[in-house]
Amino acid sequence: MPKTEVILTHPIVGLGAESDQVKVAAGYARNYLLPQGLAILVSAGNKRRLEALRQRRAEREAHEYNTMSELAKSITKMTCLLKVKTGDDGKMFGSVTNGTIADELKHQFEISLDKRKIHLDHPIKTLGDFEVDLRLHSEVHAKLKVKIESLNPLPQPVEAEAKPGEKGKDGQFREKRSVRHGAQAKTDVKAEPAAKPGAADTKSRPEKRPARPAGKGDK
Repeated sequence: MPKTEVILTHPIVGLGAESDQVKVAAGYARNYLLPQGLAILVSAGNKRRLEALRQRRAEREAHEYNTMSELAKSITKMTCLLKVKTGDDGKMFGSVTNGTIADELKHQFEISLDKRKIHLDHPIKTLGDFEVDLRLHSEVHAKLKVKIESLNPLPQPVEAEAKPGEKGKDGQFREKRSVRHGAQAKTDVKAEPAAKPGAADTKSRPEKRPARPAGKGDK
């Protein structure tokens, strides 16, 4: 396949940046790069444009470095929260990828970041807290805190009721109570003193009247 040499006027991923001199397929240059203004043919006249292209490249890269450095400072203070579906056993359905994180950065913080700048050794498949490496620039890296929680968390165990004398959930001590049935009632009733044997109830007996002296008419 015939090749042609061109000078890039704009950065192209996988090919180079402006002012780079590269060899590409002749058809690719003729049908895409040249018509789109992304490259110019190598010639004595066009080589004079290299200095201007190199200057523009230096300014662009300096701006990108400054912008990404500021972004890195902000990102280290952020925590990206992701809510995922889980089963009854707490295991996630699916996984969290660099694309998922890029979408959440856009949604939560309005940060547009190419997912290729988000580096994961492997997709995240468990709940918890993670630190994800962001390669924002060739000279700028940052760590993003990612917290993954379940949309349907497992129910928490019910706390056992505090025993008497122990602190309850409200921080108050439980009152100790007697375990004997009726013990409290017995302590509230005062027993009447028992009557002495042989004692008579003066209120219930009729009062004795003195005997009338016998008169003359009595027989």
